[in-house]
Amino acid sequence: MLGWVITCHDEHAQDMLDKLEARFGPLPQCRAVNYWRGLSTNMLSRMMCDALHETDTGDGVIFLTDKSGAAPYRSAALLSHKHENCEVISGINYALLEAMYPQRETLTSAEFRNTLVDMQVPGVSSLWHQQQKNPPFVLLHDLYKN
Repeated sequence: MLGWVITCHDEHAQDMLDKLEARFGPLPQCRAVNYWRGLSTNMLSRMMCDALHETDTGDGVIFLTDKSGAAPYRSAALLSHKHENCEVISGINYALLEAMYPQRETLTSAEFRNTLVDMQVPGVSSLWHQQQKNPPFVLLHDLYKN
């Protein structure tokens, strides 16, 4: 089963997790990380790293963030590059999480990412999809090395 780390500004991550648990019961391998005003990005990264390790049982982890490019998204992006089967999704909301919850058990992390983005919900994207639009920067002298 895919682990979920829901990470949003203020109390929104915990609110979504509470609503999901009210609907589905206790959610194994799910953690909420709230990004409060004044919280350092270092502390946020530590909290997200802990959540990643608490939710990953080997099938992968999906970071579900509220805003693309904001601190929770950036922290998730950095962590995802260090771990296999990690995906970062931005623009999430409760209705989307509720709809996708049953698919945690059947999809791979890449399939989950693609299914979510293919729903074409306004504002929803993934780190992977963003990277396809904007390929990594390459120095010209690296291109011409032989």
